[in-house]
Amino acid sequence: MRKNACRCVVLIIVLFSVNALAQPPRPAKNTLSYLETGDLEAIKKRGVFRILMPIPSEYEDILPRQGFPLHYESIVLEKFAKSLKLTPEFIYVDKRDELIPKLLAGEADIIAANLTVTDKRKKLINFSIPYETAIEQIVSRRGDTLSSLKDLKGRTVGVHESSSFWETIQTLKQKIPQLKIKKMDEKIPTEELLELVSDGKLDLTVADSNLINAFIAQDDSLKAAINLTESRPIAWGVRPNAVELKKTLDLFIESEHWLKSKNQLFKDDWREIKQRKILRVLTRNNAATYFLWRGEILGFEYELLKQFAQAHDLHLEMIVPSGRDQLVTWLKEGRGDMVAASLTINDQHRPDGVQFTRFYHQVDEVLVSRSKDKALLELKELTGRTVTARQSSSYWATLQSLRAQGINVNIAAAPEDMETEEIIQKVAEGQFDLAIADSHIVDIELTTRDDIQRDLVVKQDVRHGWMVRDNSMDLKKKLDQYIKEQYRGKFYNLLKDKYFKNKHAINKHKKSRVDTGRGEISPYELLTRKYAQQFGFDWRLVTAQMYQESGFDPLAKSWMGALGLMQVMPKTGAEFGFKNLSDPEEGIHAGVRYLAWLRDRFKDELSVNDRMWFMLASYNAGLGHVIDARRLAVKKNWDENVWFNHVEKAMLLLSKPEFSKKARYGYVRGQEPVTYVANIRDRFIAYQRLVQQSIIMVPETAELQTQLYPQLYLGSNVYPQTQQW
Repeated sequence: MRKNACRCVVLIIVLFSVNALAQPPRPAKNTLSYLETGDLEAIKKRGVFRILMPIPSEYEDILPRQGFPLHYESIVLEKFAKSLKLTPEFIYVDKRDELIPKLLAGEADIIAANLTVTDKRKKLINFSIPYETAIEQIVSRRGDTLSSLKDLKGRTVGVHESSSFWETIQTLKQKIPQLKIKKMDEKIPTEELLELVSDGKLDLTVADSNLINAFIAQDDSLKAAINLTESRPIAWGVRPNAVELKKTLDLFIESEHWLKSKNQLFKDDWREIKQRKILRVLTRNNAATYFLWRGEILGFEYELLKQFAQAHDLHLEMIVPSGRDQLVTWLKEGRGDMVAASLTINDQHRPDGVQFTRFYHQVDEVLVSRSKDKALLELKELTGRTVTARQSSSYWATLQSLRAQGINVNIAAAPEDMETEEIIQKVAEGQFDLAIADSHIVDIELTTRDDIQRDLVVKQDVRHGWMVRDNSMDLKKKLDQYIKEQYRGKFYNLLKDKYFKNKHAINKHKKSRVDTGRGEISPYELLTRKYAQQFGFDWRLVTAQMYQESGFDPLAKSWMGALGLMQVMPKTGAEFGFKNLSDPEEGIHAGVRYLAWLRDRFKDELSVNDRMWFMLASYNAGLGHVIDARRLAVKKNWDENVWFNHVEKAMLLLSKPEFSKKARYGYVRGQEPVTYVANIRDRFIAYQRLVQQSIIMVPETAELQTQLYPQLYLGSNVYPQTQQW
């Protein structure tokens, strides 16, 4: 028995190590590759508008909350391309110094890089008219005493040599010789340099004020310490001979007024909103309103308002204040045009200066208890029980009303920064007795968990509305009209079912089978083996993931639109060149290729095992959320390179507002990727045990493995702290 156990450990070591050593070439997300150095007419003949951006793939699909510059650029240039009936194609470069050479070589048609117009650059390329201005600023950690140029003596500033900042800093060093300049790797984006300063790994850096403002809005550990330049123009770069493209771009920028006004305060109404072409929505980052999942921006409120904005040719900007109590304050200050955050309409306690729209959603307030507890049948059974809620919430008033009716229920105050989902989690964990929540929030929770139950209804027909300022009554009329047209219509009902009714977890009620009954562990074993080998994976690991994703159903479609055996998003499939994801071979090929792409986002110094766990967590929740969790793990003094008991704990914290509000990718239902990775790990072991005899008993295989990977037989247990193994 002991001998078999050792064999099992050795086999696992080999299998996972093969994954790391047999790396496929990094798959490119853009599928087009041709040279075109012509002007607009030549671009139109191609039918594609190629947009060059200086960001590596791990920084795609950032949750836009205050509007990162590159996010704005991608949105508006996609709109520009479509206005010319061109297909937008985003091309990413690893290093900023590749931008201008690739443009001039004809590998792209425009540079979108928050690019400062400088005399040096103007000698190489042409620029559109400025769509924004920015100041180059020294960035330090908040609390740093740095306040003037003389304070830079002996300090170290990290910048890219290819950036306009390099020239600025070199000039500054002539005045302050004691200033130290650190040349940063061109592969590290400016956003990551800011994170390095925030984490204390870099002393100082330089960035444009528009990026700094967006970053500080979600991470107040930084400050803009010193202005280094006057306001300078930001524009898009085109080839010198692209005269017609520049003219067309300039006209487009003039028509898109929102580009120049996106960070200003406005307290106006519908006519001015239409002129600016932007609708600014104050909201919350949670599973009911607005969040990022597998690179897709989602949310019930978000999708409702996205359609409204599109119908009126408006750009939709979602703005997430750091606290729930700031929603109304920011609205009054002019930082947003409306609030959409599942607000209960309560005219008796409505803040001064604001109005509610007509209701767009109706829910019940229900009690939540643990699933193993006996369900409550009558309100009088609440006697002696304790219900937890925030005092500022509508739930608190409901509970007070119950007491006024003679129901002897205990009411416990939750912290004001604790979201309802957190309170429900604490009920599930046994820390709280009962919770009270809107029924749609409970419905969302029940789509992915079975440790709670929806209990008694304590208040019926609670209505939710959007909020506008008193002086925005024309906007209110437009929203009221839209709600009237959509409420309980086809689009509305599909959206409501998508978020609050569908079972998000495909396999939740399926039998946890291992064998198919035919001596195979899946009906698609040959295809799985083929593509797993091609991309350097253990086929049983892929099979375990396939079961977790679809239950081996090639026609499976998730609540969000992911398709096929590996539940690949159509957008992701298209980026890799796959169109029919419901076809078993194409679906498996797409999923395994995407797995390889995710694996390659993590550095080689990670252990083979943890690289796999990070890859799987990224597949489930999105790469950005894993990046956030690793950063948070560092701040909590956990190991950012270890998944189990370290980064997985940080992932759970990203469901809490106090942590998600500072994360670049925002809120995530952290329990999902944690459970996802654990389930696949356990199923992989089951599959491995099911077929290990046929593999271990083949001498040629063992001999070959020993020859190829002799160092792997020297290690100890490769799965510390995982007693299930």
